[in-house]
Amino acid sequence: MGPERFCQGMRQVAGAVTVVTTRGPDGERRGVTATAVCSLSAEPPSLIACVNRSSWVAQFAPASGVFAVNVLAADQEAIARAFAGQTGLVGEDRFRVGAWREGATGAPLVGDCRAAFDCRLDRAVEHASHLILVGHVAETILGAAAGASLVYVNGTFTTVTAAAG
Repeated sequence: MGPERFCQGMRQVAGAVTVVTTRGPDGERRGVTATAVCSLSAEPPSLIACVNRSSWVAQFAPASGVFAVNVLAADQEAIARAFAGQTGLVGEDRFRVGAWREGATGAPLVGDCRAAFDCRLDRAVEHASHLILVGHVAETILGAAAGASLVYVNGTFTTVTAAAG
């Protein structure tokens, strides 16, 4: 089995769309759209985010020691596309899309997203093409309780709304 077949299979795994952000050595903001994010433990609150080693986030997060995971709402697809490199915007210019603020750690946070996790980097683990960021969550910011979440499956952005209950 080659990587192409593996990638075809993984495209069937729906994932929450997030933007993982950090700061560079001169304070410049950087981010990347990612779906490879999950909780690690509740005590202490920890998560992992996997980013391509060639991304600015992978290059800056180990030096800054901070990163944030911003879980996007359905109406924030434009942010996802900007940070996925689909709009032609690069670097700091990507932060012109959407509303942004600074978290307690200094990592950039998306305003009015579904949730944001402001993290201090515990460990960075290199594996093949990616860097696994293990973060201690310094703060969890919750967005609107109602509304749809942005997800990505089979190469397409779509939405999921939680059933009332």
